[in-house]
Amino acid sequence: MEDREWDRAATGPRWLSDPRIAGVVADALKYGESSLKLYTLHAWVIMCNHVHILTDPAAPIARITRSLKTYTSRQANAILGRTGQPFWAEESYDRWIRAERDLQRIVQYIESNPVSVDLCERPEDWVWSSAWTGQEACPTKIESEVTP
Repeated sequence: MEDREWDRAATGPRWLSDPRIAGVVADALKYGESSLKLYTLHAWVIMCNHVHILTDPAAPIARITRSLKTYTSRQANAILGRTGQPFWAEESYDRWIRAERDLQRIVQYIESNPVSVDLCERPEDWVWSSAWTGQEACPTKIESEVTP
């Protein structure tokens, strides 16, 4: 599925719309950078049914993905009252940035995801993003319903 198709997906589980689960994922992304030193985090956004992250990896991508998915799936399933069920899809889509000029274009794409699907008016309004500049605990247009 293309990125834009994921962004607009209207079917499937939308567990990341739950602020408790989005918060777990946001905290895990920050922890992976600050405490585990697995990567430098350039940009991230948590959508209703997927997550985009842009990193400069300091560990193998498989280790980063496994670490994030293992921790967040346990936490999310506990919140949802689910046991023994997968939370995230097995696959992930990795792309390498080969030119510095592409970095800002990709940051803008990631942080603009919520705007492109009408979840907020400006990237900095979406709390589940590296672009967020507000002080509120959650965005005003968050939906409750992901194909994690």
